[in-house]
Amino acid sequence: MPFLSIIIVLLMVVALVDIITRDDSQVRFMPKLVWLIVVILLPLIGSILWFAIGREYSEAGLRIPRMQRAERAPRPSARPSPPPMPPADARSTEQQLADLDREIEEWRLREEIEKRRRDSSTGSETQPDAGPEPR
Repeated sequence: MPFLSIIIVLLMVVALVDIITRDDSQVRFMPKLVWLIVVILLPLIGSILWFAIGREYSEAGLRIPRMQRAERAPRPSARPSPPPMPPADARSTEQQLADLDREIEEWRLREEIEKRRRDSSTGSETQPDAGPEPR
């Protein structure tokens, strides 16, 4: 008979620790305080109810956290978090278009400069064509 009492007390202690350490979003049907009172007043039935319907289990099942409270990683929520949003551009559409036009013009000028450099480096060796010969 004392063996049964020890098991009931252990079950109650484990349930109380689980209720206290669980996040509010992972407690179902009643607030944490009500679950604490139920488990304290009805140790066996309250503990069984807590583990059966009161807590929310992850897909991995029952996991006992082994880390200290200060170094505990954040618990994953039931829903995956949305991907982070890119920073909002504070420029107006007209400003963005003007910036794109400037960038395109800059690329064109760079290409023209590179083309002229290539032509001048190859043209120094030979005479540039002066155009069609007069008749």
